[in-house]
Amino acid sequence: MRSGILAIATVGLLAAGGLTGCGGDPDDDPARPRPKIGVILPDSASSNRWEAADRKYLEAAFTAAGVEYDIQNAQNDKARFVTIAEQMITNGVTALMITNLDSGTGRAVLDKATQRGVATIDYDRPTLGGSAQYYVSFDNVAVGRLQGEGLVRCLAEKGTRKPVVAELNGAPTDNNAAELKSGYDAVLQPRYDARDYVKGPDQSVPEWNNTTGGTIFEQMLTQTGGRIDGVLTANDGLANAVISVLTKNKLNGKVPVTGQDADAQALQHILAGDQCMTVYKPIRKQAEVAAALAVALARGERRQTEHTFHDTTGNRDVPAVLLTAQPITRETVKDVIADGFVERDAVCTGRYAALCAANGVS
Repeated sequence: MRSGILAIATVGLLAAGGLTGCGGDPDDDPARPRPKIGVILPDSASSNRWEAADRKYLEAAFTAAGVEYDIQNAQNDKARFVTIAEQMITNGVTALMITNLDSGTGRAVLDKATQRGVATIDYDRPTLGGSAQYYVSFDNVAVGRLQGEGLVRCLAEKGTRKPVVAELNGAPTDNNAAELKSGYDAVLQPRYDARDYVKGPDQSVPEWNNTTGGTIFEQMLTQTGGRIDGVLTANDGLANAVISVLTKNKLNGKVPVTGQDADAQALQHILAGDQCMTVYKPIRKQAEVAAALAVALARGERRQTEHTFHDTTGNRDVPAVLLTAQPITRETVKDVIADGFVERDAVCTGRYAALCAANGVS
């Protein structure tokens, strides 16, 4: 059902650039500014997806649409984020797409753009209390549910009785982290309540900082006397930090660890048995949908979406495109590579070459 909705939404939005109403190219209308799209990405440290995937796919989509664009990265600097936005607005962008660092900064930027008549889109993360006209992301509660279900499966395979489960959550300022946690807690909490699992340490990681995440997990391990049997880790960067600590304590491969993003390092960890699963979000599809929507907005066009996102802070329903994701285990690592998201050569190097061959990664 959801995949059908996605197909309809995607086709409709991708077709938007070709709709002209009365014929002719809307960009040739002298009374309307030519589309110019500004995009602000959040950082490159928390996950390599922003530069390796999002930028690449957005550039390709805008180039294919034949529109001018400017993509910049705020590198987790709120002042820089605001400065970039102000420069883009001054330089005449007709649509602004942002992945906020926090809702306060995002809200200020979106409001300024709206006041100047610039169309706005929240990309990947919602800005609570903001004024974005659209939100394009994945169903993050569903992603969290996939993580929770993956950990349950991995713990069952280990056969650990009453496993102690630690949760290493994303940034407390990121609504996506809250949605992910909502999803995996919906899976894990009933098991805590039934006393099938023991709820261990549960902590958020400021700014999704991987180094901080590793330190926090090391403290968790000390706090429990080394008794952690599974780790619900919110993304692959944090999963790698956890695996590094587990390896140092000779526990890697013994303690299931989840992730999200399906980056090359996570796929290697999965093949080696050090990470039990990740979640693959087809970023290319997200970027293409968002780019098509931005182009339509820049041309003064509105598009219908199949979903809405309820902004609890602003108490409004934001038109949204929410895409679906896929759980990835050792058996399905090949799917991520076949889709072109990660190059085979980035995964199947050194000792991982034999693991790729054994698991059908070609």
